[in-house]
Amino acid sequence: MRFVFFSTPSSERARPGLIDGETIRPIEGLASLDELVKLDPAARTAALTRLGEPVGLAGTTLHAPLYPHKNVFCVGRNYLAHAEEGARALGKELELPSVPTFFTKAPTSITGPDATLDLSGTVSQKYDWEAELAVVIGTRCKDVPEESALDVVFGYTCLNDVSARDKQRATTQWFAGKTLDDTCPLGPWLVTPDEIGDPQKLDVSLRVNGETKQHASTAVMIFSVARIIAELSQGTTLEPGDVIATGTPEGVGFARNPPEFLKDGDVMEVEIQKIGVLRNPVKISAPVGALT
Repeated sequence: MRFVFFSTPSSERARPGLIDGETIRPIEGLASLDELVKLDPAARTAALTRLGEPVGLAGTTLHAPLYPHKNVFCVGRNYLAHAEEGARALGKELELPSVPTFFTKAPTSITGPDATLDLSGTVSQKYDWEAELAVVIGTRCKDVPEESALDVVFGYTCLNDVSARDKQRATTQWFAGKTLDDTCPLGPWLVTPDEIGDPQKLDVSLRVNGETKQHASTAVMIFSVARIIAELSQGTTLEPGDVIATGTPEGVGFARNPPEFLKDGDVMEVEIQKIGVLRNPVKISAPVGALT
């Protein structure tokens, strides 16, 4: 199943819905997909019997499928080639982590598919892209064994971990450069595990203005989705609606030769096999190169 949070020209109030072919069936009685994810399995099944009249998918506005009340959990350096390119660009010796490296992005960084990313050139001159598979937790859990970790997943979606590299590198903590407003596009919809199958067999790519910058398979992740969930849940309670970004492949802007960063008017597209395309134009209030 594919779930969306959508609005129409005739109704600006966003509603949760289930995609049915080229239409959306509104889920009556719920204000958001966050509410659906937080229901127990029996209540979710009951909720999906309350579907409204179909609305044509074309012409609707899709919003971020979820707006969690907690920070988005993110994994750094989870593709070997990305870890290698980052170490090379920074002139450092490659040291692979023995456990996942976690950081977070604030909920205020989340925006939706096709939303223009309103970025400030006075805050950063080095905005970068990072295509990622995002995992949404569907079961409250703690100390989850790796072998059963995928059982707590509600669904998957696309995420773009847009990063302000100058702010990120200014301190030893990544948070400041990772959590700016509009730097966590999410969507276009939430896809349930039955449609995804093995999450370690998905192609992930990113295009800027139609040119492919990143392309890899989740098969080459250093830490699998199951391992990430198991590690993150050790001593930490995960709740329904929690979002986990699983890391990005090689091809990010700062590690290219010469480095490349986003410019005013660029359009980014994250595409993940079996999920779809997350598209976002970029607006930079003080364009890159305009400041001295």
